[in-house]
Amino acid sequence: MKKLILVFMFFSIVSNAQQDAQYTQYMYNTIEVNPAYAGSRGALSVFGLYRTQWIGLDGAPETSTFSVNTPLKNSDLGLGVSLVNDKIGPTVENTLSVDLSYTIPTSESWNLSFGIKGTANLFNIDINKLSYEDQDDPQFQNLKNKFSPNVGAGIYYHSDRAYIGLSVPNFIETNRYDSDDVAIFKEKINYYLIAGYVFNLDRLEYIKFKPALMTKMVEGAPLQVDVSGNFMFNDKFVLGLAYRWSASVSAMAGFQVTKGMYIGYGYDHETTQLRKYNSGSHEIFLRFEFFNNYNKMISPRFF
Repeated sequence: MKKLILVFMFFSIVSNAQQDAQYTQYMYNTIEVNPAYAGSRGALSVFGLYRTQWIGLDGAPETSTFSVNTPLKNSDLGLGVSLVNDKIGPTVENTLSVDLSYTIPTSESWNLSFGIKGTANLFNIDINKLSYEDQDDPQFQNLKNKFSPNVGAGIYYHSDRAYIGLSVPNFIETNRYDSDDVAIFKEKINYYLIAGYVFNLDRLEYIKFKPALMTKMVEGAPLQVDVSGNFMFNDKFVLGLAYRWSASVSAMAGFQVTKGMYIGYGYDHETTQLRKYNSGSHEIFLRFEFFNNYNKMISPRFF
């Protein structure tokens, strides 16, 4: 049964719209979907994440992410670099991105940032992990690493307590492994809307609550809606829940170890029929931030 599901997953990838890697703790990994986020935290931010999805299911998605972003001294520019390794069944995708943002202050509290993203993508299919009837099928012959560049853009309107952003990380639809002008894999354009707000639940600001939203739209796939709510206690501990529409429910926890170090964990429980064949998904990340005289953060940011 597990092998049957693996084959189903693969043909879902090659016959339908390919979506970007998904994250439960998307609110801490914003730069992957919106280049305008680069430098917005006012510090040199180093971020690493590992996600393993659908534990117990052969060939299930596995994602590793590493990124660095920072504001540039004495300017309104921000710079970011990120690397994503995404494995699904017989496919391996490596993506290197460079982000550049420009921020315009619109008031004492709010800033409007614009960003552009340049991406280099390397995609590979290991046909040895597939069982197919026609061994001479030309679609499965000479499959090698496929390189494709791309560009994206985004806007990000934010303050210390709220944000909203719109972005398209990849503007170019890429056909991969063409055979007689028929693509067996096609990367579609992904559209993102993100938003969040931080509420103080007591006068001393000991307890904070942040609801957040991310919606992702791509042609040929259902609209993905992620909603979450996180509580922060004493600027140290974070507990929260999330729901991915018609897909999963999640629990999240985080701890501000030091001023510059934060660790977070998320667990997903599948709500689709796949829950019968796996024991959930795990996600863990670590963020280091370095401050200096020109970019100070008075208290830990919630996003």
